Amino acid sequence: MMSDERDRADIESLLAAHGQQHLLAFWAELDASQRQQLIGQIRLAHVEQIGLRHRAARRSNDWSALARRATPPVAFRLNGASEISIDAARTAGDAALRRGEIGAILVAGGQGTRLGFAQPKGKYSIGPVSGASLFQILFEKLLAVGRRYEIPVPLYVMTSDATHAATEDYLEAQRYFGLETNCVCLFCQGVMPAVDATTGKILLSSKSSLALSPDGHGGMLAALANADCLADMQWRGIKYLFYFQVDNPLVEMCDPALIGYHILSGSEMSTAAVAKRDADERLGNIVTIDGRTRIIEYSDLPEDVAKQQNLDGSLRFWAGNTAVHVFDVAFLDRCSRSDDALPFHTACKKVSCIDELGNRVESSEPNAIKFERFIFDLLPAAERAIVVEADAARTFAPVKNAPGEKRDSPDTCRAAMIALHREWLESAGAKVALGTPVEISPLFALDAAEARAKIEPGIVFDKPTYLR
Repeated sequence: MMSDERDRADIESLLAAHGQQHLLAFWAELDASQRQQLIGQIRLAHVEQIGLRHRAARRSNDWSALARRATPPVAFRLNGASEISIDAARTAGDAALRRGEIGAILVAGGQGTRLGFAQPKGKYSIGPVSGASLFQILFEKLLAVGRRYEIPVPLYVMTSDATHAATEDYLEAQRYFGLETNCVCLFCQGVMPAVDATTGKILLSSKSSLALSPDGHGGMLAALANADCLADMQWRGIKYLFYFQVDNPLVEMCDPALIGYHILSGSEMSTAAVAKRDADERLGNIVTIDGRTRIIEYSDLPEDVAKQQNLDGSLRFWAGNTAVHVFDVAFLDRCSRSDDALPFHTACKKVSCIDELGNRVESSEPNAIKFERFIFDLLPAAERAIVVEADAARTFAPVKNAPGEKRDSPDTCRAAMIALHREWLESAGAKVALGTPVEISPLFALDAAEARAKIEPGIVFDKPTYLR
């Protein structure tokens, strides 16, 4: 029997056992390479689990009941008393960085579709004066951290099938913005097949390909293990991993205070939070449920719960997720060995596919269920998880929405960068003319203290300036 027929025989029995034999309906029309592509995708699709996931999707979590059991998370607040001082935390974080115990992971699998930018989002120009891309700013921040602590911080960049080649080409052309090539590892997150929302049948995007989509930022866990990145971290002596996403150029890279709180409190997973501006802000809500830290998505938090207030009028559920975390590498390694470490979330979406005759179907309504995992779902698996409040004005300006939007757009991000850098300059005794943008490269200064050491008091900035 020829090899592709043997492959078909092996796969056919698996598909028949789980009601997915339609995936081979066009086998006779495919050439050898197309057959191998289809077989490979089916083998990676975990067909035996699709039915369970589809049935689970039809039973929604009772988030309303969960939210009503929730309490605000125990957290290190900006102006609150705690058993660990901010100075002690920074000292511990500084020491870990100097010892080379910190690695960084950048999640960069998304495209800039909502920005009208059909390329990897990291290539999007965001520098208010320089026009620097998100990738440039973030890479140069990490380069500056390595220079400050006199040891490079290894960077692991998670891409997706849609962005991997373009990201790799771009970073190579830019010579990784100064980072040592042996300290940058690109790896690709996995994919999951979409299924028909009614029948649970896996959809085909063509006669030789499943309808596939990225498996969410929670796919990082399996992808790190599959790409031997966890082994690489252990080989390098990395104990803690600083996690951030590509859309936030204001992130305080490898924040020593967050790292220090993580270490001193014995946390396995720590999360930076910002105080929500209002009850309906589109941020995940960090809460405690049954003694475990969890995140409830903004769309799942009932309005009456979201609007609960403390006696002083502040929001009871104040902690908004910034998607900045610190992980113990040993914790990630342990979780990577369990298929159940992260649950699958589902979303009903419009998915292009072919029908049983091979005709293209473009649905006008959501017709399919997509599966994805979220990395924050590891929080309840941690033996100890902590929350550390960050100052949003100094650390959080995500680029999520289209230009012109009032929140989380390129415009609001650039305005936040200009405001922060103005604050640094004025604290150094400089004067910045009203309405004049000044942008500070991470290679010039990482923070206000470094800016003060380089800026001459009394200097006036009266035209757009890029300090690098």
